[in-house]
Amino acid sequence: MSMQQIIDAVRGFDGSLVVRPEAGDDVPEVAWGDSFFYYAPDGRLPERTQPYATIVTKDYPGDTASALGGPDRWRVNVHVARGAFHDATGEDPRALSRRRDFAAADVVNPHPVYGSLGWICVVAPAERTLGTVLRLLREAHDRARARVERREATHSMPD
Repeated sequence: MSMQQIIDAVRGFDGSLVVRPEAGDDVPEVAWGDSFFYYAPDGRLPERTQPYATIVTKDYPGDTASALGGPDRWRVNVHVARGAFHDATGEDPRALSRRRDFAAADVVNPHPVYGSLGWICVVAPAERTLGTVLRLLREAHDRARARVERREATHSMPD
């Protein structure tokens, strides 16, 4: 599956907002060409919310273990629940111990920088990991929606 097909799948989630910065946008140049996934039913970028998933197309400073500099090298990153993290990686995000080849394509790994915070990643998802990636993206989207709905319910309660 291509990067665009994954982006299109996420765009199909109810309330999804996909942000793809490009040259001239008011974001750091390093983010140009990458994709950031939010639950935002009003279509506006949430002010104090991190994306629940991203697609990066290049190495970032301090995050080069996936070797994204070559052709067809990109990485999906998804913030997942602890149980999903364990199911996907065989480890608890708070106690990562195994050495990994973070540059391996089509393999679910803890994120090389943010794994301990519950982020998983897949370089160039393909046949082996595509179903897992799409399922984890859907679950992350649903969790983001639930957070927004809880926040809205709390703020709309009478005093």
